[in-house]
Amino acid sequence: GGRHTPFFPGYRPQFYVRTTDVTGTISQFTADDGSVAEMVMPGDRIKMTAELINPIAIEQGMRFAIREGGRTVGAGVVSQIIK
Repeated sequence: GGRHTPFFPGYRPQFYVRTTDVTGTISQFTADDGSVAEMVMPGDRIKMTAELINPIAIEQGMRFAIREGGRTVGAGVVSQIIK
């Protein structure tokens, strides 16, 4: 499964939350040490900012999957909702 190559700001995967899927654009990555990361390698743990193209019902603490081409390439938890 998963990706074998890095991804960069501007990456547009599908975000799956419960039964809903929506495309989102990832604009920024932050490494665990707080530094801004220019790219994300497979296996990295990061915080990211993503903007979804459509509004969906989502709450802080919800889990989501990141999918690309029918494969799950990442997973996460909503830590903050930016209006």
